[in-house]
Amino acid sequence: MKSIAKLLFVLGFAITSYAQENTKNVPDSDEAMETKKLPEIVIKRAGDDFSVYLPEYESKDDKIRNLQEAFIAYELGKDYEGYDNYLVTMKVKDGSLVATYNEKGKLTHVIEKYDNVLLPMPVIYSVYKNFPGWKIEKDKYLYAQEDGDIVKKQYNLKLSKDKKTKNVVLTSKGDVIKGI
Repeated sequence: MKSIAKLLFVLGFAITSYAQENTKNVPDSDEAMETKKLPEIVIKRAGDDFSVYLPEYESKDDKIRNLQEAFIAYELGKDYEGYDNYLVTMKVKDGSLVATYNEKGKLTHVIEKYDNVLLPMPVIYSVYKNFPGWKIEKDKYLYAQEDGDIVKKQYNLKLSKDKKTKNVVLTSKGDVIKGI
């Protein structure tokens, strides 16, 4: 009986020792933890309805971020009462945001247009890959949202090579929509 108890005691330690985590190949907690910014959805209550605005997360351009933050902070209040549609327009240098609210104060449309923005890497890489030797002269970024859904997110670029120019439209992921 004593030998069975000793055997169970030894097996208990052996089994639990295999259940322990091997820390030799685990990096420090600072190395293992990677910070990722998760998308936020801004919801404003307007009576019984909710207004949803999805800001642009991929943009590194400060003017886009600043204008969107100003729009998020904007309080509609009771300004919309008495109108079928209420239009809010915000502008910064080389950019504008136009939002439409319905008679209940619900956000229905948002259209944003920016000139000369900091282009994301997928767009730059796509131009470099699909249009070798061409140089980006001008760019416009268009972003549109309707009832909480993104309907347009594209870059209109003017390219030049030697004395030729070409207009190209790309998605934010670098897919060419028009111009090849």
